[in-house]
Amino acid sequence: MKLAQVGVIAAAILAVATVAWAQKPDFSGTWTLDPASAPAAGGGGGGSALGNGPATVKQTVDALTVERTMGDAKVTLTYNLDGTESRNMMMGRGGQTVDSVSTAKWDGPKLTIVTKREMDGQVTESTQVWTVEGSTLTVETTNARGTQKRVYKK
Repeated sequence: MKLAQVGVIAAAILAVATVAWAQKPDFSGTWTLDPASAPAAGGGGGGSALGNGPATVKQTVDALTVERTMGDAKVTLTYNLDGTESRNMMMGRGGQTVDSVSTAKWDGPKLTIVTKREMDGQVTESTQVWTVEGSTLTVETTNARGTQKRVYKK
């Protein structure tokens, strides 16, 4: 009888710990780039889906949607949050639109988005890692040109 009680208690503790670990942050909000983390003119390791902000992020259980403006154009990027591929049209060199394929996966409280796009016969890949703490969103982007960390504020 006592062994059964210990088993039930252990299962309950495991269930609570699993639910606590599974909690994912909500990236929703309007984010503006912190000028201190702005990329140097002409350089950098690539941007993030939020660009130089401001950008509005909407998050549901199934998807993360980023809306921002580039010049006169409104850009909307949507990422599936279940690990399946999502397709977006992005602006490439010379103003060309480029089809991109992304996969977003949770790693505890971090969201990792890996994006591949083909331009001029070459496939490029970038990885964004999103973390949020209070009213601060950090997006670290790594691609062939290096790594760049951008910090956004609500």
